[in-house]
Amino acid sequence: MQQPLIEYRLTLAGYDTRALELEGDGPPLLLLHGYADSADTWRSVLDRLGRAGRRALALDLPGFGTATRLARDEPILPQHDRFVAAAVRHLHAESGRDVVVVGNSLGGCSALRVAADADLPLAAIVPVCPAGFDHPVWFSAIEAQPLLRHLLAAPVPLPEAVVRAAVGEGFRQLAFAHPRAAAQEVIGAFTAHHRTTRDLRRYLATGRRMLPELVDPFDLHAVTVPVMLVWGDRDRMVTHRGSRHVLEALPEARFELLEGVGHCPQLEVPEQFSALLLAFVDGLPVPRKTRRRSASGSA
Repeated sequence: MQQPLIEYRLTLAGYDTRALELEGDGPPLLLLHGYADSADTWRSVLDRLGRAGRRALALDLPGFGTATRLARDEPILPQHDRFVAAAVRHLHAESGRDVVVVGNSLGGCSALRVAADADLPLAAIVPVCPAGFDHPVWFSAIEAQPLLRHLLAAPVPLPEAVVRAAVGEGFRQLAFAHPRAAAQEVIGAFTAHHRTTRDLRRYLATGRRMLPELVDPFDLHAVTVPVMLVWGDRDRMVTHRGSRHVLEALPEARFELLEGVGHCPQLEVPEQFSALLLAFVDGLPVPRKTRRRSASGSA
């Protein structure tokens, strides 16, 4: 039975955000988007999870989408850490089950960071093309986009349609292995949060602030939960060669390299990605408490 997608406002760690939630069974899935994106990036995956009857929650990260702006007087990644940790505890309290954190790009960085917190009720993490490894070419690639440069150089405010069209074309070229195959509704969902050049300047300023934090942001050896690392082999923004850092520190991690896929597998191959995700979650170890209950119940 298809689970309905519920959209509402939620406050976590002092940040107001937009939530897209599915009720359902299985370990709850927390879905985190990337830089300058929003919870809308997960709509195709949420549709498939809903058809599978799974519980999931996608959120706008602070500073992006419709969420509260980031505090200007402290680093960005720790603010996201607090927000994501609060979201994990929220899902755990609602469902009574440990949480699987799934994150693309910046969201993948957040997933790897919170996985080092042994006090969080986590079942596993799924970093997808995570930011934070090797030279951060993603930001220089964004700034170098000709259309975006023309937008920012305009001496007068530009119509929303012009801004969104230019941002959408840049997004196609950077995020997709096959730019022209990107569905218009996917591009429209991304550009809905990039309506003015003021929005663009704010996102670019956030990116510049964050770059130094992404130089060495992880404590991978502290990660003890199961990990499935997913990457597109044609990712132009964060090369899949960064996977070696995760696999050297976490040799038991599962690595899925998707052929002919770019930076956002959840958008480019949602069916394939959702199938991988569900198979991974279904193969997770049964929590100890559940095993003890089952053993006592069958005795």
